[in-house]
Amino acid sequence: MDTASTASVERSAIRKVAVRLVPFVALMFFINYLDRTAISFAGPNGMNDDLALTAAQFGFASGVFFIGYIVLEVPSNIALHKVGARRWLARIMISWGVVALLFTWVQNAEQLYVLRFLLGVAEAGFFPGAILFLSLWVPTKHRGKILALFYLAQPLTTVIGAPLAGALIEQHGVFFGLEGWRFMFLCVALPAVIVGVITWFYLPDRPADAKWLTKEEQTWLTTALDKEAKAKSAGGDGQGHSMKAAFTNGRVWVLAVIYFGFIYGLYALAFFLPTIISGFEEQFGTTFDVFQRGLITAIPYLPAAVVLYLWSRDATRRGVQTWHIAVPAVVGGLSIPLALFMNSPAATVAVITVTACAIFAALPNFWTVPSRFLTGAAAAAGIALINTLGNIAGFAASYVTGFLNDLTGSYVVPMFVVGGLMVLSGVLMVALSRRGAVDPVVDGTVDDDAPTSTRAGGH
Repeated sequence: MDTASTASVERSAIRKVAVRLVPFVALMFFINYLDRTAISFAGPNGMNDDLALTAAQFGFASGVFFIGYIVLEVPSNIALHKVGARRWLARIMISWGVVALLFTWVQNAEQLYVLRFLLGVAEAGFFPGAILFLSLWVPTKHRGKILALFYLAQPLTTVIGAPLAGALIEQHGVFFGLEGWRFMFLCVALPAVIVGVITWFYLPDRPADAKWLTKEEQTWLTTALDKEAKAKSAGGDGQGHSMKAAFTNGRVWVLAVIYFGFIYGLYALAFFLPTIISGFEEQFGTTFDVFQRGLITAIPYLPAAVVLYLWSRDATRRGVQTWHIAVPAVVGGLSIPLALFMNSPAATVAVITVTACAIFAALPNFWTVPSRFLTGAAAAAGIALINTLGNIAGFAASYVTGFLNDLTGSYVVPMFVVGGLMVLSGVLMVALSRRGAVDPVVDGTVDDDAPTSTRAGGH
């Protein structure tokens, strides 16, 4: 096959993957993120009062999800690698959908804690499994674009989900007398079960199983991915393919700390933004109904989706550079504490929007880094390990933010903690790059001859 024909097959194969797989996996992620953050909408809109929750209790209930999630994260992703994404992702979705449904009938704080923990257990492995699944379908040079399209689901979950949750909560007593927040839990849980069943039949495990690819496209994808895997296995210490490599590689642990800072900011924003917006009424003398609060909560995430797409598009064009990850981390870290010192709801939301844009600009580019030096079982374990340790921040952000708010009477100190951790993530990303710890990938192969100053897009 000549060069022109090969390029045509490549474009066609990547386009089909982007159209056939990414929207469906992004829908799964949309449902996933909505189910895990539904508590943030329920809390200030009736649940906290009905269950008599303090800010610390609400924070603990939000965060205990991540304890269950962390316990089974790595084993779940290894199981996915062994049994196939189609079966395992379908199992995960149906499991969490059943647990999420039970929130409709929660009666006290203790039951809420148990269900949030079980929801984490049920969801364990979904996100790194989805990242791994997409990584197994496209070579590195196309991965940033594919992951960016996938990651659009996260900010769009809030853009669509926050007003939707508000509208559902307003249906108080409509469905068998259920409180609005209980009805909301019911409605956001059912899609997980339905889409989980569809997943079993829809997702192919690998390019060779995809009937919508031509023989030439299957061959090109399989050859390109095999070539890349062999290059990573042969590079560095030669252990990039083994599970041991994921647990003993210092780069993986540093990336986990970097991810910790991003996730701390993400979930501090996700779980407490609706509560902060509810506080506008007392702080600024304004009044909003539940649906309006949902719309205000959604405002930062629409620009964030646009910035995510444009920033990742630039990263795809240039190749992911260190500053594609480090600059948003620093901007987000500096902006989030400033939101609490604004003198109007509009100014506060504007600064929060900058923070949301920064977080979502960095995340899809961050996830292109581990697959530069890990493959096979090491990629499954490494991605899960980074996500597991990073998601400790999901618990920490929720509980510490609530605890510090109860202790100090405001969100000022908690938001400075968020900002500091995000700035630290930016600094560590630059340090990792300057040490030449992440090798760049050029045309699907690891460039071992690249000078240290250019590795991972170093300055």
